[in-house]
Parts: sequence; C-alpha cells; structure tokens
Amino acid sequence: MNDLGTQKSQLASIKENRGEVEGQGRIARDQEGEGEEMKTVRSYPRSEPRRVVNGLIIGSMVLSLCILSLIRGKSQDLSDRSRRLVSIGEDDEGNRVLLEELREAKRPMCAETNRRSDVCEASGDVRVRGSSQTIFVSPDLTNQEWKMKPYARKHDQRALANVKEWTVKPVSGQTPLPACTDNHTVPAVVFSIGGYAGNLFHDFTDVLVPLFLTARRFRGEVQFVVADARAWWLSKFSPVLRKLSNYEIVDADADEDAVRCFPTVVAGLTFHKELGVDSTQSPTGYAMADFKAMLREAYGLEREAADVADDKWDIRRKPRLLIISRMVSRVFLNERGMSDMAMSLGFDVRVADPDVATDIGKFARLVNSADVLIGVHGAGLANIVFLPRGAVFIQVVPIGKLDWLTKNTFENPSLEMELKYLSYQIQADESTLSDQYPKDHPVFTDPQSIHKKGWDELSRVYLENQNLKPHLSRLRLTLLEALNILPHGRAMAQ
Repeated sequence: MNDLGTQKSQLASIKENRGEVEGQGRIARDQEGEGEEMKTVRSYPRSEPRRVVNGLIIGSMVLSLCILSLIRGKSQDLSDRSRRLVSIGEDDEGNRVLLEELREAKRPMCAETNRRSDVCEASGDVRVRGSSQTIFVSPDLTNQEWKMKPYARKHDQRALANVKEWTVKPVSGQTPLPACTDNHTVPAVVFSIGGYAGNLFHDFTDVLVPLFLTARRFRGEVQFVVADARAWWLSKFSPVLRKLSNYEIVDADADEDAVRCFPTVVAGLTFHKELGVDSTQSPTGYAMADFKAMLREAYGLEREAADVADDKWDIRRKPRLLIISRMVSRVFLNERGMSDMAMSLGFDVRVADPDVATDIGKFARLVNSADVLIGVHGAGLANIVFLPRGAVFIQVVPIGKLDWLTKNTFENPSLEMELKYLSYQIQADESTLSDQYPKDHPVFTDPQSIHKKGWDELSRVYLENQNLKPHLSRLRLTLLEALNILPHGRAMAQ
C-alpha cells in the first residue's frame, strides 16, 4: 500500500511538473506571440520615415512634372506668340519686322507689313471712337501708345495729307475705358479711303488689294470702319466691299460720339507690292488669281479665261480688241486709224474712255469680254484686273525712259494675273514732244537729267504734256503678235 501511495505521489509530482512545463511553454509561446505582435508594433515607427521619404520623393516628382508642364505651356505660349508676331510682316527685302522685343511679355500692337504700311492689331477688350480717331485698348495688351495713318502709302506725304491720324491708346488703370454704345461680335478693320483714292490705279493698289489681303481671312465676318469716307467711292466699289464684309460700313467720321466695342480690331491694311499679292507673305497663301476670282464674283464676270470654247461658232468668232482711250494727256491722236487697222486684221474693236464717273460694274464686264487690251501707261490700265486669264495686254510706253515705272506698275502685275504682256515703245517722231523740243534736247538725249529733278518735273514733261501718234505699220506688227498668241488667231489661220 505504501508502495502504491508512493507511486501515486510520484505520478502526481510528474504531472504537476509536466503541467508546469507545459504552462511555461504556453507562456513562452504567448510571450513569443506577444513579442511578434510587439515586433510588428515596434517595426512601424522604423518604417514610417522610409514611407515619408518615399512620399516626399513621389510628391517631388509630381511637383516637378507640374512645373515642367507649366514651363512647357509657357514656352509653347511664347513660341505661339512669337509665331504670331513674326507673321505680322516683312520688309521689302523679306526681313521680319518687329516693333518690340520678343522677350517682353506683351505683344507688339503695331508692325510694318512693308515699308508702305503699318498695321496695328489688338484682341480682347478693344473700343473704337471714330469721331476722335482713337482705338482704346487695355493696358494688359500694351503699355505703349501708337500713332498711325491707316493708308498703304506711309511715306508719301502728299497722299497722307488727306488721311487723318489714328491713335492706339492703352487706358491706364486709373482711367476707365469709355463705355460701349455699340457691341459687336465680329472683328473690325479700320482703313482710310483718303490719299489718292479716286485714281483707279490707287483705288486698287492702295486700298482694294490691301483690303483683300487684310480682310479675306475673316470670310465676310468682319466690320469695316472707314475713315476719310467718300460716299461716291463707297458706292462705286460697293460690290467688292460687300464681297469682303457681310455688314454695313461704319463711317468713322460721321459716327459722332459712338464707342464701338470689338473682340479684335485691325487698323491699317497689309501691303505686299504694287497691284499685286505675294503668296509667300500671305499666311493664307492668297495670290493675285484669288483677288481676280473675288472680283469676278463681285461683278458677275463670265470669263475666267480667254480660251475659246469647243463650240465651233465660238472658235470662229472675232477676237475682241479694247482700246483704252484718254481725253486729257497721253492721248492717241490717230485713234480712228488704229481702230480701222485693227478691224482689217480681224479684230472686233471697242474703244472706251473710263473716268471717275464710269459705272465700274459695266466697264468691268466690257473689259472681261476683251481678248486684247491696249492703252497708254496711266491709271486706266488698272482695268486689266478684269481681263480673263490668258488675254493679251499691250502697254504703250511714252518717251522718257519710263520702263522702270511701267514695269513696276503694270508689266509685273499683269504677269502675276496670268496675262500675256506686250509693250509698244513710242519713238520720238510718234510723240508730240518732238514738236515742243529740238532733237538734241535733254528730254530726248538725257531723260535721266529730267528724272533727277524729281517726280513733279518728270510727270510734267513726260506724262502731262505728251500725246501720241503711233505709226500704224509698227503697231500692226504688235497686234499681229497678239493675234498669234490668242487661240482665236490660231483658229483663224487654219
């Protein structure tokens, strides 16, 4: 029994010891688990700086990207602005002209498009008071005041004497912009029809061609504000003006105290060259052919080209010769003989004397019907703008070494109009100057000495006091040359 009790006592002791060991094991495991939890808790503070650093790095990268995007946007904006500024114009040698440095934040308001004209352009809150010839702009656009005359002959003081000066004026923050009396949703083009307007050549080269270059891009959605307006001029060229603008013209001088507000204002007209368009300077790529196409639409002209149709009756019809007559100076003294001789060659001859009062629509249709046009150098030759492509233009050049003048004003432009150009050079015995001066006079022997005395003297001698009587035998050869150029002439020879 004692042995049995002893065994029970030992067994209980073993169980107690094993339970203690197991308990210690559980405690150890619990402590180990608790240690793992504590390790997890303690490891968080050690990883937090790493995460913060990572966050800062990522944030810095995002911020850098934002800054780069802003810089790129600013750079692109400056690049775009630079391109807009550069597109404002070029001088006669093709050099870009800017009137402010590109490094300045504000866009230049005005620039030379050519030595012949200044153009000011502003967008935003722009207000025009025609009665005071003032264009008000926000100081956000520019801080410089500009004065200009919106007529494309800027160095010709005689022409500009009839053109009022306009001011592009930034209004300071302390002085509010004048209140709008009329609000417009389309851009405005401000230009003058003073100067030499009324002379057909200058009507086209100083006003209508530059107006086409300036306003055509708006496709009719533009308001014309006309300075130095003449009602008869606006009426005469109303078909062209209506083709370029869908809105009634604003007479700036008669606009009293109206303040007209526009989203954009262009003051002055873009000029390229005499009676011509340089497509390389035009952002839209317009050429003189586009101007002529616009004229055909404006005046309802039927013939785009002088080519004959396939119809046999059209092929056999007589080619039409139009003689531009003059009544004051550089007059054809044997005009009737010229006409009879031309008819003997097979021409259908018309003689016309355009003047300021001529209905330009009717005259344009007459010119458009011609296959050959002949006339003495002068404003009336500007009617070649209505000739169909491929027609022959013969310019009669008076005595006086005037080739430089006749070339720049009509010969070169006619070639850009896709006309066939011929010239007839007057000889001494075909000019009335031979009745006024001896043969050895500098008028004949040294024309440059007359040129050196200035335009007034040159004009007085060679343009205002010279009439002409071409030798019909010489002129006949020129008309035969013209006839051979025309498809009608080739058909008649068959």
